[in-house]
Amino acid sequence: MNAKPFDITTDVAWCPGCGDYGLRNIMLDVLADLHLNSENLCFVSGIGQAAKSPQYYDVNYFNGLHGRALPAAVGIKAANPDMKLIVQSGDGDIYGEGGNHLIHTIRRNPDMTVIVHDNMVYGLTKGQASPTSNQGMKTPIQTAGVSAFPFNPVALAITMGATFVARGSVGDKEKTKEVIKAAILHKGFALVDVFQACVSFNKINTHKWYKDNTGYIPEEHQKNDRLKALSLAFSEEPFFLGIFYQVEGIKIFEDFISVYENLHEPLYKRNRNMSVIKEIMDQKK
Repeated sequence: MNAKPFDITTDVAWCPGCGDYGLRNIMLDVLADLHLNSENLCFVSGIGQAAKSPQYYDVNYFNGLHGRALPAAVGIKAANPDMKLIVQSGDGDIYGEGGNHLIHTIRRNPDMTVIVHDNMVYGLTKGQASPTSNQGMKTPIQTAGVSAFPFNPVALAITMGATFVARGSVGDKEKTKEVIKAAILHKGFALVDVFQACVSFNKINTHKWYKDNTGYIPEEHQKNDRLKALSLAFSEEPFFLGIFYQVEGIKIFEDFISVYENLHEPLYKRNRNMSVIKEIMDQKK
């Protein structure tokens, strides 16, 4: 019998020492601590090493196309607002291919948690720069060094109005676990960027590098102070960990869906008048 309720025994395709293992262990603890109902829980991901994560939990999950995890998650929310949704994927998938979807999903403020494995490199495709790679980093593709400025997901999310924005690190299991639990319990769009090491293809941003270059947000920080949160998001000495911004009481995406205005019952549970549907389809021929 598995010691944790959402754990399964299966082959795992990650390299030994990969930070994905650490985040998997954190997530298993989070799921167990929150006593979530597996029937009302769904994970969504895109493509990549991090995006394989839902396959390694005993949960319902949907793997979308590369960069397309968020629109699939929004669709699931529209069909079943009661579903607890957790998107778990990588920095390339969410911030690169999925960057435009991230912006507009934040604007809609659906009640979901987005957890991003941020190792500052593409691991699945063998080590080219990701959106969060540091300028000057040399890779097998960027042989002269990365020329672009690194993407700042925390600052973007705060600027766009995300109602919960945080950063964790696999190197501190207990504090990252508490941050993710708070994100899942939050009503609205929650982004948690999680630092972790890619031991095979990123020899710069190692486990030690993350430990040496991070620190925690001061305890006196007021989480509803958006401008202060944005200021902390731009810090790189250190990169701050913890909850940057959180605001409650903002209407969520599901509140604006007209089909739920007078009836909360999820769409998939409702009776369908097939004759009306046939009539509509016939008109389109």
